[in-house]
Amino acid sequence: MLSIIRLFKRESWRVVFATPAQKTLFNFDLSSENIETKEIEINDSGFDLYIKELDPAIVLFDRFMMEEQFGWRVAESCPDALRVLDTEDLQCLRGARQLAHKENRNFSYSDLNSDLAKREIASIFRCDLSLIISDFEMSLLTDHFKVDPSLLAHIPFMIDLENVDDPKNDFSDREHFVTIGNLRHAPNWDSILYLQQIWPLIRQELPTVELHIYGAYTPPKATALNNKKTGFIIKDRADCVDQVMKNARVCLSPLRFGAGIKGKFIDAMKSHTPSITTDIGAEGMTAEHIWPGLIGNTPEEIAKAAVTLYQDEFLWSEKSAACMKLLRGVYDRKKVEKKLLNKIDRLLDNIDSHRANNFIGSMLNHHTMRSTKFMSKWIEEKNKTNS
Repeated sequence: MLSIIRLFKRESWRVVFATPAQKTLFNFDLSSENIETKEIEINDSGFDLYIKELDPAIVLFDRFMMEEQFGWRVAESCPDALRVLDTEDLQCLRGARQLAHKENRNFSYSDLNSDLAKREIASIFRCDLSLIISDFEMSLLTDHFKVDPSLLAHIPFMIDLENVDDPKNDFSDREHFVTIGNLRHAPNWDSILYLQQIWPLIRQELPTVELHIYGAYTPPKATALNNKKTGFIIKDRADCVDQVMKNARVCLSPLRFGAGIKGKFIDAMKSHTPSITTDIGAEGMTAEHIWPGLIGNTPEEIAKAAVTLYQDEFLWSEKSAACMKLLRGVYDRKKVEKKLLNKIDRLLDNIDSHRANNFIGSMLNHHTMRSTKFMSKWIEEKNKTNS
């Protein structure tokens, strides 16, 4: 989201970041980059007046839940505004995989026939454009859900390669394994539990090596797993992710479910740190490029890959070099930005014909603007009564 905002600012567009989310100690300071902010509320008709006066040319929704809340209001108050959905990752895919994992069975495409999927795919159809971060999810949307490609744009992370330094730490300068992520995020927490099975296998071969686990919002159940004796070290939020990754020899994150693409592996690549993960962890990230690390899908496979990559300097150097090749091939900011701007320009020039070709979207807008609209208005009146 921040990369997209910065792109719009470089185009000299006026950018207003409006959110109903509560502030935390870790909010990015948007004012430091001269980005306007606005606090808004859900189920509040005051937003209608605000957005009408603002009169934006483009409205970008952060995930489908925000489009559900505010999409119909934008469509009513600013019917000419281009409506863009930033999916981040497909929530319905992650939810379906999580359910299958919880039930100890293989994921099936029939798991995608969920209420969550119906809401999320409906949101994609209602918008003029949806930004999809993973090429796997692009294929899922077009092949399984039959979404017209004209409604989608594959926009992965945008990395400023000019700020990616050459590696200063080589194989011998680094030590230990590292993993990082929000530990209240279900796929990340599950991977920590999975590592409880995998780490003893690694320590049998590497008895002095440690695994450093950095996690935002670290819950007590995570800190309870801290064990210096076995080298299973639970840490809190990393002050500097780049430094943490540059000091580690290998990033170890065996994800058993999830969606989208994983920021931790991008952080590792930027630091030229090879990664060990699963097929799900690497999914949608490589295009035609090789994975800058090794992949395993059982505790034994993952442990063997981790020990091999940790000890083999030649293999490690080969995989470290692959990091930059992948970043250049898929995540080059300048290439991705150009692709996104070209798509937006074409839509702005042909918005009427684009919408005319999206009958399903117009049908969903027709019904949703009534059901969601009146539910929201009912909640607003109920809140007035309660107050």
